[in-house]
Amino acid sequence: MINREDMLELTRRMTLARTSFTRIAGCYVDSDGDFEGSFNTNFLKISAPERTKKLKLAKEIPFSATNVNLKKYEFPQSMRKPGSMWQLLMAMNECGLKNDALMDTFYDLVMEKYHKNAAYAILVFHDRYDIPAKGSDGERQWESEEVFEYMICAICPMTGEYEPGKPECGFLFPAFTDRSGDLNHILIYQSDAERPRKEMMEILGMQEGGRGGL
Repeated sequence: MINREDMLELTRRMTLARTSFTRIAGCYVDSDGDFEGSFNTNFLKISAPERTKKLKLAKEIPFSATNVNLKKYEFPQSMRKPGSMWQLLMAMNECGLKNDALMDTFYDLVMEKYHKNAAYAILVFHDRYDIPAKGSDGERQWESEEVFEYMICAICPMTGEYEPGKPECGFLFPAFTDRSGDLNHILIYQSDAERPRKEMMEILGMQEGGRGGL
C-alpha cells in the first residue's frame, strides 16, 4: 500500500519556490500516432509561467488518490534484467534524462502501444529530493538522510497547439516508500480508476490483478 504522507511530502515541494526538478523531457504525438517532435531541457530554464503549468501536470500523479488512482506495483526479479523496461527506467533516471537516445527508446515503446486516435504528449520529469532526516520526536533535522532521485511520467491529451491537458495516466519511479527510494516498485497513475488505460500497464510490463496494488 502507498502511504499518503509519503506522497504529500513530495507534492508539498512542487511549487515555483520549492521545486527541485532538474529536467523535463518529452515528445508530441499526432492523432495518427506519429512522432511530431521532442524536447529536453533544464527545468529551471523554462519560463516561470511554463514551469507553473508543468508542475501542475507533474503533481497530478503523486497528489492523486492513493491506492485508488495511484497504485504500487512490483518489478519482480524476473523483470529486472538486461533489455527490460526496468533497466531502461533505471538508466533514464541515473542520467537525469540527459541521454536523448534513451529517451527516444522510451518514447518509441510508448508510441508502439499507446493508441487513442487523438494527439497526446509524453512528459517526463526528473527530480532530486534531498530528504531531511527526522529526529526521534518526528521533527525534521537540517542534515540530509538520503537523496531520492526519481522520475514522473505523464501522458496527456493535447488541448491546444503544444498544450498538454490533465494526465490520463503515468507513473512515478522509483517508488517512494517509508521516505526512501524503492527500486523494486513503481507507482502507476490512472485518471479513471474504473476505466484504466491498459496500455500503460502493458508498456511497463505489468498486469492488473497480478503484481499490483501491493
